[in-house]
Amino acid sequence: MSISFRGGFYGGLALALCIGLYLIWLWRPERQVRRHTENFLHAIEHKNWTAAGDFIGSDYQDQWGDDRARVFERMREGFRYVRGVRISAFSVTVRVQRRRAEWMGRIWIEGDEGDVMDALKERVNSLATPFELEWRRISAKPWDWKLVRVSNSALEIPADIY
Repeated sequence: MSISFRGGFYGGLALALCIGLYLIWLWRPERQVRRHTENFLHAIEHKNWTAAGDFIGSDYQDQWGDDRARVFERMREGFRYVRGVRISAFSVTVRVQRRRAEWMGRIWIEGDEGDVMDALKERVNSLATPFELEWRRISAKPWDWKLVRVSNSALEIPADIY
């Protein structure tokens, strides 16, 4: 059985169309924000601060007055004494408005028993209000999203911690 030029052309065209449709689906802003948030939380779980830093924008500010450098300092200190951390999110919604997106969801923390982990779980897992993560698309690339703000109206973090 031989393949003609026409058959090969149409086969290649169909393959290119399938790849194009997959990329359109993959690069939808809502999907990108969901994946970026999952990967960001995964990086924190594994204490991979370089990977976590790749998700945070240079203009990051949060409701607790932290900038990019300060939030890294707090993350490193806060997770230094915990082992086996697992962070999951549920009741997630994503709203996209052009180059901005808002991820809202509850965050649940689990991990090996210890005083610091117990305090962290008590503080975060008991929150009734969802976390709000604001993402901004930095360039024309559909995958180039950076975290620029985190907030949760019910979570209070004293300025003197860490």
